Amino acid sequence: MKKVIACLSAVVLFSCLAPQVQAQGLLKKLKDKVNDKVNDLKGNNNSSSSSTSNSDNNSSAASNNSSGPVNRTGAGLTNTAPPDVLSNIAKAETASKDTNYSQVRYALQQAIMGVEIQLGRQILQSLPNTVDGLTKDTTKNVVSSTQFGWTNMTIQAVYSDGKDKQMTVMIGNIPMYASLVGMYFNNAYVQNNMMEKNPNIKQVQVKGEKAIIQFDESTGYSLIAQMGQSTVIAWQCVNFATEDEVMKAAESFDITGIKKLMGEQ
Repeated sequence: MKKVIACLSAVVLFSCLAPQVQAQGLLKKLKDKVNDKVNDLKGNNNSSSSSTSNSDNNSSAASNNSSGPVNRTGAGLTNTAPPDVLSNIAKAETASKDTNYSQVRYALQQAIMGVEIQLGRQILQSLPNTVDGLTKDTTKNVVSSTQFGWTNMTIQAVYSDGKDKQMTVMIGNIPMYASLVGMYFNNAYVQNNMMEKNPNIKQVQVKGEKAIIQFDESTGYSLIAQMGQSTVIAWQCVNFATEDEVMKAAESFDITGIKKLMGEQ
């Protein structure tokens, strides 16, 4: 306890003396500048320039050293395969026998993630290859899963004409879209308020499913259909000419089949 108090006392003493030390340093710098000015007036320009140059060099070197090293090597990360479902289930069973429940939880989480990724790939394959003259860019396919169940699972496909017309399709639990749809359909006041204050958003149906369509001059059309309590399918359509064109493109997707694969029916 005495050592702690002594350390604290030293810190307090240093904090009290620090302003005095800084003031003394400032006075010395001012004195040096006055001396340099006097030397300049006496014609000692070369000596002053040399001193200033050395000071600048030292300052630059100190600055470079303080920034730390710059990384110039490293092989990066390897592309890891999705978790193996059966092996993780086996690991969970083994860990359960050893009463290692944290490992049981982790193994089950990995198994569920593996199931979701496989299912997501299956849904991606079921999507049409072309929509309204746009071709699916398979290099931009995305299936991601980070938690239990459908929370934070996202499936993405991008369709493009190779120029400036593009449609991005996202399926799964997408917090931004799911919260908007839930707020809109579950609150009559919000529906009326939105329609009155924003003429660029309204309720529609896509193959019998409740949906919202919105238009924004900078991002284009957004169409969001609800497929379950927390699952949505969203189309982000850039450079589509009309609302009807967006609706026609959305009709190309087998929403009933997607819902069935995701267990929403």
